[in-house]
Amino acid sequence: MLDFLTSCFASPRKELKHSSLSSQSSAKVEECIFCNVTKANGFDVLWEDEKYIVFRDHKPASEHHLLVITRGHIGSVKSLTNDDAELVKDMERIGHARFDELGVSPTARRLGFHIPPFNSVNHLHLHVLSLPFRHAILGAVYPFIHGRPGYEKGWTWFAEVGQTVRILEKGGRVQVKAC
Repeated sequence: MLDFLTSCFASPRKELKHSSLSSQSSAKVEECIFCNVTKANGFDVLWEDEKYIVFRDHKPASEHHLLVITRGHIGSVKSLTNDDAELVKDMERIGHARFDELGVSPTARRLGFHIPPFNSVNHLHLHVLSLPFRHAILGAVYPFIHGRPGYEKGWTWFAEVGQTVRILEKGGRVQVKAC
């Protein structure tokens, strides 16, 4: 129980450390399902390159619910630092490009990360969602909460991609608490 509570706050990294995606492009964790994303393994892969993969979420919260992942294993958004802001921007660009191809209006998109311990897979993945959600309750699963003055985001388990970039560029770390 204590681990659950302390995981909501910034702490020394307990996840796989990384210095950059390029140095981890071949790093895989055998038991990580997202380290093994392929069409042959049953994933609906829409796009991929040497660093990233985009596939459809198996339990979509909206008509179009994609995940953008890194090929190399990065634990989660909590393990990112200032050096990773460009990686997050790349993931955002890739998500928007896929939605452009699908014809999703720029005003009907939500992109962001669940923050541990409120994530389902410990491998960095960006949710790329079309709006509206399939059910109203799903809006609570992917909330966009502005931070009070001096903070990018409020107390929430979901960090919108722009909030994430700004937090990292300021030298901060993404957490459940306001940051």
